[in-house]
Parts: sequence; structure tokens; C-alpha cells
Amino acid sequence: MSAEQDSKYGLILKRIVGSVKDFTSSEVGWKAKVLFASLLLLMLTINGLNVVNSYVGRDFMTAIENRYMGEFIWYAVIYLGVFAATTVTAVIYRFCEERLGLLWREWLTRRLVNAYLDERVYYRLDESQEVANPDQRIAEDVRAFTVTTLSFTLMLLNGSFTVVAFSGVMWSISPLLFGVAVVYAVAGSYFTVRLGRPLVKLNYDQLDREADFRAGLIHVHENAESIALLHRERRIQSRLLRQLEALTANFRKLIAVNRNLGFFTTWYNYLIPVIPALVVAPLFIRGKVEFGVITQSAMAFTYLLGAFSLIVTQFQSISAYTAVIARLSGLVQAIEKARSRTASPIEVCEMCDRIAYDKLTLRSPRDGRVLIDQLSVEIPAGGRLLIRGENQTAKVALFRATADLWDEGNGKIIRPGLEDTLFLPERPYLPPGTLRECLLRTGGEEQVSDERILATLRSLGIDSIVTRVNGLDTEPDWDDVLSLGEQQLLAFTHLLLLGPRFVFLDRPGTALDAEQLDRVLQILHDNSIAYITLGNGHDNLSFYDAVLELEPEGRWSWKEIREGGVVETAA
Repeated sequence: MSAEQDSKYGLILKRIVGSVKDFTSSEVGWKAKVLFASLLLLMLTINGLNVVNSYVGRDFMTAIENRYMGEFIWYAVIYLGVFAATTVTAVIYRFCEERLGLLWREWLTRRLVNAYLDERVYYRLDESQEVANPDQRIAEDVRAFTVTTLSFTLMLLNGSFTVVAFSGVMWSISPLLFGVAVVYAVAGSYFTVRLGRPLVKLNYDQLDREADFRAGLIHVHENAESIALLHRERRIQSRLLRQLEALTANFRKLIAVNRNLGFFTTWYNYLIPVIPALVVAPLFIRGKVEFGVITQSAMAFTYLLGAFSLIVTQFQSISAYTAVIARLSGLVQAIEKARSRTASPIEVCEMCDRIAYDKLTLRSPRDGRVLIDQLSVEIPAGGRLLIRGENQTAKVALFRATADLWDEGNGKIIRPGLEDTLFLPERPYLPPGTLRECLLRTGGEEQVSDERILATLRSLGIDSIVTRVNGLDTEPDWDDVLSLGEQQLLAFTHLLLLGPRFVFLDRPGTALDAEQLDRVLQILHDNSIAYITLGNGHDNLSFYDAVLELEPEGRWSWKEIREGGVVETAA
């Protein structure tokens, strides 16, 4: 194994240990410790019962051989009692294992969701495309990681207890049989690793290909109307079939490696019951041991070899688990990188009374081309600014830079905090939830009366939506119930109920007609909310105090709007 691989697996192991430490020291750590201690106690009990069972089985079979009816009945009763006790203990053990796995999964998922949504990490990951399918990694890979880590940990501990418990039994029967078990397990583990090594990468790739195919199907579901109207079925079909082909091609390789591995592991497992008979049966034939010892040796050999042969019996699961760890490790690294990004050269200062740009230069992240050069303008509280011009990319860059979503450039942006500055994208976004949750700030649902909500909806001419969605507290599918314009007006309702000092509007005329847009802008002005609009070329200048023209090659000009017309005042 190369030094790079050693470093990689060392980092993965470090992350596993770190996750366990964080979990046990968290607010639910005491529950985890109680459940884990219970599992250890139950594990010891099960191993003890298995040892007892081996001796009871030995004497039971010997009684049958010697035709002792009394001993046969007695050991049969004990046999059933041990089985009953083992069954109860095993069921409780499984219950505790599942509860601990669920507790760990819930804690880790909450932690990742919080980190994913904190400080706009989700946006930066989406922009960088550094991590494929973060949703699947948080939902499915966390489940696989917690359940499998716990399962493997318990297997290793149980294997250790089994070795301790049955080594003495095996040695007392035949030192040769004990040696055969060790050699057989070591050889089996070596050849299993050699044959199954490609599974690690293949499982990793398979998870990504499955997620890509599923994402493609979800895209069809979410954009069904657009695809039907534009007749894009063949393009979508071609893409889905390519993803399916990549998925099945990788899976065929996976099946081929599993086939080769299966030849060896199946043969390996079939020999396990035979080997103790081959070693102990001659001792019985020569009269050195009783017949029941053959049964006991088979049981002890099976348990002991199972403990020694975890790599053989679990290699396919281990390879899939390794892929899951690598994917989760990649997600955690990407989140940490996104959260610890270097400070942007664009300085953002939060002041409540205005929005201003001081010698702001914005560049394209792809080629470094200047989009806006040395912009220095100010929009006071209550101001109304229209941003227009041929340079669409520059308008979007200014919109995103003000929202702290654009890092390429330098200069200074002065604006209120994001609680007092809202940004409405061109395509309206309504989060899933009830109408009340959609319109009000999270945690403030009880602070705004129904009368105020209805009055705001009425002022925008969309109060009929309440009846259409069966009240404020039902959860509709917005895309099925509302048109794009109605969704945009609901977004404006949310804005008016929050009452920010400034709002940025990205081409609101795309979803609204001229009359609706004029009404919205008038209501914003009446509520003393300053607005900065990215125009679409058909804007009513009577609703603005100034125009910022963004031209090619970073040039710009500032024009004030007066009753006599447009007056250029700065450039």
C-alpha cells in the first residue's frame, strides 16, 4: 500500500474515532454509553451460554450414543432451557443495537444538516460541484455508516470474546484442531482480500451512479410540464439511458468480482463443518473420545473460525462500508473547506441607513474579465433604483455580491444586515410547508395575526389563494396550485410581512405583468421599503429615483430621474 493510501486510510480512521468521541461526549452521549454497556453485558452472556451449550450438546449426544434415557431427557430439558435463555438474550441484544444505531444516526444527521445549511455551505458546495450528491451522503450514507460501524465494532468485540471463550474448549479437545482453525482463517483472510480488493472502488462508484440516475428521474418529476411543453423527452431519455448504462456497466464489474470472490468464500464455508470431523473422528474411532465430542468440536470450531474469519465472511460488507466512509469523509472535508474559506477581497460593512458601493470592482470567476469597474454609488433609505443595461452578467454579479454570494473582485459594499436586506430571485421560491409557514419568519408564526396576513394578501390581489389552498394551515404543492405570477406575489407578501429596510428584486417583470409590478412597487414605496430592481428592458421609470446603467467592459453610469426626465450625474 502506498504512502498516499496509508495517509488516506489514516485520515478516515481518525474521522471515525473522532465521530465516536464527539458522539459519546454529546448531549445524548450518556444514553449511548448505557446502551453500549448493556450490549457488552449481553454479549458476554450470549458467549457464556454458547460455551454451556457446547457442553450440554456434547453430553446430550453421548447420552443418545449410550442409550441412556434418563440422561437423554435431562440434557434435552437443559438444552431447551439454554436455547430459551439464548433467544431472549439475543433479541434484547438486537433491540439495544438498533436503538444505539438509531440514536447515533439521528445525532450525526442533525449535526451534518446543521453544518450543511450553516453559513450557506450548501450554496458553495453547489457552486463548486466539489461533492456529488450531498443529499444522498447525508441521508443514506450516514445511515449505512452508523449502523455498519456499530455492527462491525460489536462483531470484533464478540469475535474477541468468542476466541477467549472457545480457545480453551478447542485446545482441550485437540491442539491440532486449534492450530488448523488459526491457519485456515489466516489463509482464507489473505485470499479474500486479494480477490475482493477491487470491490472498494466499484462500490464507491456504484453509489454515485445510482444517485445520478435517481436525480435524473427526480428531475423529470419536478419539471414534467416544461419537458412536455418543450418536447424535450428524447433529450431527457437519452441522458437517463446513458446514466443507466453507466450504472449497469459498473454493476456488471461488481457482479464479476463478487462471482470470483464467491467461488472462494463458498468453498471456504462449506469446508468448515467437515474439518473438525476429519480431525476428531479418528480420535473417536480409536476410542480416545466420546461421540459427543465430535459434535462439541464442530460447534467450537464453527464459533472459533467465525471469530477468526470476519474478513472472509464480511468482506463484501467491508468493501461497501469503506466506500461509504470515503464518501462521508469527502463530504465532511468539503463542508469544512466551505466554512473555512479565505476572506473575500470584497469588504462587506453592515450599516442600517443605506446601501453603498465604494470603488467596487467585480470580475468573472471563469476568466477574470472585469464586469463592473470601480463602482461608487449610494442608495439611501427609501430610495428606488433601477439597474439596467446590456451587461446581464454584471447585473447578476452585483445582485449576488450584495448578498455575499460573489467573491471575485475587490472594493467595499455597505448595506444593512441580511435580516434587514432581502433578495428576491427572478424565479420565485416557496419553501415546502403551510401557507402560514411560507409567509412568516421561522419562529414568528404566532406573532402575526391572521387579519394582517389576509390584509396583506388582499392588498396584492391574491387573498383568494387562502380559500384555494384550504386555509393558512394546510400544506399544498405550490407548483400544482399556483401560477408563477401568484408564487411571486406570495414572495412579495412574505417580504411585506417581514418589513425589511431594503429589498433587491431580480427582474420581477419576468413573472408579473406590468400592472401587478406597478402595484407591488407602489406598495413597497408606501411602506418605506427601499428597492433596487434588476430591470428587463421594459421598466416604468416613474417608479424610480435613479438608474444605474451597466455597460460592456465594466463601464457604468448613474442617472437621476426627475420630473423633467433622466439626467446623467456621474460615471
